[in-house]
Amino acid sequence: MTALVVNNLSKSFGGLRVTTNVNLKVDPGERRLIIGPNGAGKTTLFNLITGELAPDNGTIALFGRDITRTPSRKRTHLGMARTYQIITLFARDTIERNVTLALLGLSPLRWNPLIALARQRHLNAQAREALKRVGLDHLAGRPLAETSYGERRRVEIAMALAQNPKLLLLDEPFAGLSIDERQDVRKLLLAIPRDVTIVMIEHDMDVALDFADRITLLHFGEVIVEGTRTEVVDDPRTREVYLGE
Repeated sequence: MTALVVNNLSKSFGGLRVTTNVNLKVDPGERRLIIGPNGAGKTTLFNLITGELAPDNGTIALFGRDITRTPSRKRTHLGMARTYQIITLFARDTIERNVTLALLGLSPLRWNPLIALARQRHLNAQAREALKRVGLDHLAGRPLAETSYGERRRVEIAMALAQNPKLLLLDEPFAGLSIDERQDVRKLLLAIPRDVTIVMIEHDMDVALDFADRITLLHFGEVIVEGTRTEVVDDPRTREVYLGE
């Protein structure tokens, strides 16, 4: 069974076509890298896959189940989690509370406005475990506003991992990081077990090439090259997109 199948997916905003007949097949446990210059339609593709945008045409299947019309909130329950290019966290709350809130989205307790999160020990324990996976459990009680940008990136990944996803979508997890922070995030991603399928967007091809099993190159909303790292790097269309050759 294929983890993710995107078939002839298209999306326009007014007269602007941002995704054009995109086809994508990702195997279980695969590490797929989606690359392309600014404006290639990478984040729009993610928003279509997660249900934050509705496609004009095409279908999306998650582990054999058609989710094209499934609401975004329900896709999380089916095993999909994501991070965002622009970090969207609660700066005044602690790191642990941010992760606990992510867990609450999968819990029936989210419907109870009187809930005291501090008393939900099972959720707090899961949040701590997720923070341990990203090496931040020792900072669990620290307000997010007092953390570095790289630590916030890792918190966001912890929030996604806490949901025990089968498919993890990462939108430029290396963006804005220093060299040392990039190494920390790289080690973290390499440590994620293969029972989690990962699709990652990255603008800088050099940063994440060694992470990917297969690479998909988008340009103006279309897939123009797909294959192994060697195949994509050696393809003249890749050099044309990135180097203008």
